[in-house]
Amino acid sequence: MNKSVKERGIIFNGEMVRAILDGRKTQTRRVLKAQPSSGVRSSSFVNSGFEDGHGNEIKCPFGQVGDRLWVRETFRVHSRATDVATLAYKASEQQSWTQQVARVPIELCTKQVSPEAWTPSIHMPRWASRITLEITDIRVERLNDISEKDAAAEGVGSATWFAAKGVPEDEWTSLGEFGAQKPSHINCFASLWESIYGQDSWQSNPFVWVVEFKRVEAA
Repeated sequence: MNKSVKERGIIFNGEMVRAILDGRKTQTRRVLKAQPSSGVRSSSFVNSGFEDGHGNEIKCPFGQVGDRLWVRETFRVHSRATDVATLAYKASEQQSWTQQVARVPIELCTKQVSPEAWTPSIHMPRWASRITLEITDIRVERLNDISEKDAAAEGVGSATWFAAKGVPEDEWTSLGEFGAQKPSHINCFASLWESIYGQDSWQSNPFVWVVEFKRVEAA
């Protein structure tokens, strides 16, 4: 890996980890910690490429295009051998699937991980991560500006259709947290967003970082 490429950890819940592994998730949106009252614009005059309406640089906490993100997820030590630890990941536990992480010193596991107990994603060390992502694009936009295509790239479905009796198929609706809806990836993403960030978080329509990525396969 190029020495100029930086790596940072990023947390995903189990549902989104499975979507990444399935190849369904290639984008993530994260709220800007400081919401610029004067808006955001692209700029070639600052290193990050973004500034607010007053010309102040806005730095992306996830890096820049070409940098890498290692996924933090909930895990535990499944078993130990002489010099190899087998880790289980909660996102895959329902599938009874474990992944062996070779050449991880047992001493390292003993010091950093509680035996058999689930370790929260925020405490996952780099050596335990099984997923590495490469950033392919970064931009800033309002949350509600997400397109149907981009909502699908967030790894969500398009809701479960509810066939209303006597209603033409193209007018069928789906049942979600916002009531009866047209089948839509955006509606599903909005429901997911509010389940994470709380009620009215979708309606507040904050500025968000849009990070596009591809999975880096192990050599």
